[in-house]
Amino acid sequence: MADETQNIDENAAGLAALGAISGDAPAVEATAPVEPKIDNLGRSYATGRRKDAAARVWVKRGTGQVTINGRKLETYFARPVLQMILAQPFEVTERVGEFDVVATVRGGGLSGQAGAVRHGISRALTLFEPGLRPTLKASGFLTRDPRVVERKKYGKAKARRSFQFSKR
Repeated sequence: MADETQNIDENAAGLAALGAISGDAPAVEATAPVEPKIDNLGRSYATGRRKDAAARVWVKRGTGQVTINGRKLETYFARPVLQMILAQPFEVTERVGEFDVVATVRGGGLSGQAGAVRHGISRALTLFEPGLRPTLKASGFLTRDPRVVERKKYGKAKARRSFQFSKR
């Protein structure tokens, strides 16, 4: 019985060595820490999207200033709900007031634009500090919201609404 287990161990070791040589064996590799992607100006860049809006977002260390299309956050997004949406990634990661955000956003309405900027901020934060990824992912900020407006069909008043029916 001891000889059989010794043969099995030798065969397993031989197969593992053979697999390592040929490259067929599943590689057991340690998860290396992900390097932050920061440009020479100390910024991380990401794109965020929601509905028809697309936002280009740059994040860098700073005092918490948010600039959107050259305007301050309070002027561009006047509604407090939209300002709260943009602050969510920083609140979840406990980084309020540590980063400056510069964003350009195009397309869609204000709600879609706020969602796009939030998505871009979240993605840029994960590039700046890869350790924040699990927190942002668990909160759902890294997922692009796939809901878009349904297109209008021919023979219909809108996407699904029919014209008023007239019996006579």
